[in-house]
Amino acid sequence: MSTFNILLTPGDGIGPEVIEEATKVLSAIEKRFSHEFQYEEETIGGAAIDKYGVAMRPEAVSKAKASRAVLFGAVGGPKWDDPAASVRPEDAILGMRKQLGLFANLRPVKIYPELVNASTIKPEVLEGTDMVVIRELTGGLYFGLPKERFTAPDGSRAAVDTLSYSEAEVARILHVGFRLARQRRHKLTSVDKANVLRTGAMWREIATEIGKEYPDVALDHILVDSAAMFLIRRPASFDVIVTENMFGDILTDEAAMLSGSMGMMPSASMGERNPDGTGFGLYEPIHGSAPDITGQKKANPLAAILSAAMLLRLSLGLEAEAKAIEAAVEAVIRDGYRTQDIASSPDANVIDTAKMGTLVAERVQG
Repeated sequence: MSTFNILLTPGDGIGPEVIEEATKVLSAIEKRFSHEFQYEEETIGGAAIDKYGVAMRPEAVSKAKASRAVLFGAVGGPKWDDPAASVRPEDAILGMRKQLGLFANLRPVKIYPELVNASTIKPEVLEGTDMVVIRELTGGLYFGLPKERFTAPDGSRAAVDTLSYSEAEVARILHVGFRLARQRRHKLTSVDKANVLRTGAMWREIATEIGKEYPDVALDHILVDSAAMFLIRRPASFDVIVTENMFGDILTDEAAMLSGSMGMMPSASMGERNPDGTGFGLYEPIHGSAPDITGQKKANPLAAILSAAMLLRLSLGLEAEAKAIEAAVEAVIRDGYRTQDIASSPDANVIDTAKMGTLVAERVQG
C-alpha cells in the first residue's frame, strides 16, 4: 500500500463543501487502488484572519512543505471585503504560491458534449475546444514593488503597482508551455501586450528566442485584447496558451465560460519538476468562495474533484487513478446529473453538492 501526505486548506465560503466531496472521491481511489492518503488540515483565508489575525500562518507553509501536495478550497467573502484592509483573505493563496515557488498555473479548458448548452457560446463555435492556459503566478503586478497607496501632493488619493518581470521568470514559464505543447498538439500561443508595455515587448522577444529550441512546436504571438476576443470567437484554434500573471487571471476566468461554469474548472499551481515530471503542487477549483450559495448545498464540486485528479497525476504520478476520476465525472455528466450551475434545461436532473460527490465516488469504485 502506498501512502501519500496531502495538506487540505478548505478556506472560506463553499471551499469546505467542495473539498469534502473531493476527499470523498479520493477515499474511493484509496479503496480501488490500495493507496492511503494521510491528511493534515490548515485554516486559511478569512477564517484564519478571524482566528489568528493573518490570512495564512507560517505553520501552513511548513505543513505544505512536509506534504506531497495541497488541495485548496477558496478564500474570501463579504465579511473581509474591505479594499483598505491591511490583511485580506487573498493573501493566503498569493503567499502560498510565492513562498512555495509555485510559478506555473495550469488551467485545462474542456468542453463536455453534454454540457455544450450550458455555455452562452454557440455549440458550433465551441466544437473541438480543448486547451490549457498557463499563467505565470509569482511575478508581474501582483508582486512587483513598489506597491502602495499614498497621498499625492495635491492631497488626493494615489496608488502605484509595479509590473516587473525578469528574463529568468519569463523563460521558465515559457519552457513549461513548450514542453506541454509537445505532449499535446504542438502549438503554443504566447499572449502579451508588446505594443504598449516594455515587459510585453521583452516577453515576446524571449518567447521568440526560446521557440527556436522547440522547432516541432508552432509558436504564435497575440496581444491580450485580441486573445480575449478570439477565446470567444474561435476557441478551438488554441492548444496551449502562455501568459503573464494578470492577463492569465482574467483570460482563464473568461475561458471558464466556454465550459458553461467555473464549477467545471480545475487548476494546478506548480513549481520545478522532478526528472519523472512529478513535483509538489497546489490544486484548486477556480470558482472562488461563492458566498451567495454558501451552505445551500448548491455548489458544484466537480472542479474540486477534477483538481484532485490533477493532483494524482502531476504530484503523485498516479495516471490510472487520475483517469479513473475523470472517467467517473464524464459518466455522471453523461448520465444526466447536474448541479444548478450546469443545469441548462428545465427538465435537468438537478442534485446537490453531496449527491454529486457521492455519484462520482461510486463510479470510481465501479
